[in-house]
Amino acid sequence: MINFGITQAKQKELEDKFNKLNIKENDIVEKFIHSSGNGGQNVNKVSTCVYLKYIPLNIEIKCQKSRTQLLNRYYARKMLAEEIENRLLGEKSKKQKEIEKKRRQKRKRSKRAKEKILELKKMNSEKKENRKKVIIE
Repeated sequence: MINFGITQAKQKELEDKFNKLNIKENDIVEKFIHSSGNGGQNVNKVSTCVYLKYIPLNIEIKCQKSRTQLLNRYYARKMLAEEIENRLLGEKSKKQKEIEKKRRQKRKRSKRAKEKILELKKMNSEKKENRKKVIIE
């Protein structure tokens, strides 16, 4: 695999993910295009945006996260691996689990759960009330 100028641990992690998902560099078409947005002269003159296409699953990734082409190549491959993992694993993927967790958190509480919470709050307030100092005259 290409040396992206990142730490060995990140490089190894990406290689392991590629091996686990059976992704080969030969199956990836890579193009470099001009980025858009902030970055000034660097963005206008240098093709820092990375476009990857994974041929077997027809997945396209475009990455312009960083100002350097080398880092964008790393990020694009990382995004590609995550996308392939999401498609292959479906509901078991990390991203799907996070989405499901947020859905559960936003879900409305049941009437029983609300009553239980209110009961606990009332008990706590009574405890605090009992802690107040007693003034003896």
